[in-house]
Amino acid sequence: MRLFLRRITASFALLVGISGASGALAACGLDEEACTTENGSYHIVLPEDAGESVPAILFVHGFGSSGEGVLRNSGLVNAVLGRGYALIAPNGLVRPGREQRSWSFHPQLAQQRDEVAFLTAVRDDAARRYGIDGNRTILAGFSIGGSMTSYLACAQPDAFPAYAPVGGGFWRPHPEGCAGPVNLLHTHGWTDGTVPLEGRVLRGSSLDDPGALAQGDIFHTMLLWREVNGCQNLKADEFAMSERFWQRWWTNCTEGKALQLALFPSGHRMPNGWTDMTVDWFESLQATE
Repeated sequence: MRLFLRRITASFALLVGISGASGALAACGLDEEACTTENGSYHIVLPEDAGESVPAILFVHGFGSSGEGVLRNSGLVNAVLGRGYALIAPNGLVRPGREQRSWSFHPQLAQQRDEVAFLTAVRDDAARRYGIDGNRTILAGFSIGGSMTSYLACAQPDAFPAYAPVGGGFWRPHPEGCAGPVNLLHTHGWTDGTVPLEGRVLRGSSLDDPGALAQGDIFHTMLLWREVNGCQNLKADEFAMSERFWQRWWTNCTEGKALQLALFPSGHRMPNGWTDMTVDWFESLQATE
């Protein structure tokens, strides 16, 4: 056990020094236990020059990963710290009989934990301990974490000022509606085969099979968000194309709410440039308030 903790310590110590990013790992990590709340735990890394009010990205990990796994992604860590944001990485739970961590969001599956309550409690605990500004905290996540992000945005849209799922969205049956409009930027790989844009069946041979478990359709998901956000047009109002991202904005929507889809020419992964794109988008929202 001591050897394991030393290895974790070394991994985190290496992580914060990579690529010249100036960052100081908070106490939740290293050779200490993770920060704990009533229903779970999380890790956090803060920018070295963090003041009394720190913006943050609360990042929900994918299936089989963990908060520690998120903080081992040096590219993500350095990019977030480089923008002056903290990175908060909560831990999913291990289902009985399984070894991998995941999240409880699917309406057809048993719920292990109230994830909305847990993730908002993580935000509030980080605010109390480290001065995280909840009004400047983006909820984001990858793959299953992107699905968790989407379901929380749908159930409690005012919990966070903005949402940024990557490579994961709703599952079938798609929600018929959500509680209110949101600021949301969905990012997805054009050739994603793990979570295809159209979704795929994971349990059963087809959607018609009893008990079929299937991912949702991202294009249908964006239709749902347009309806929830009161967007006047089906087609996007603005477009932008670069080497990294193909972006579509819906701007003629509920006042003060922004909806964007960003595709990138690759598969199921976190794309390079995601942090800067997301923070730029979020800060543009903050500037108009």
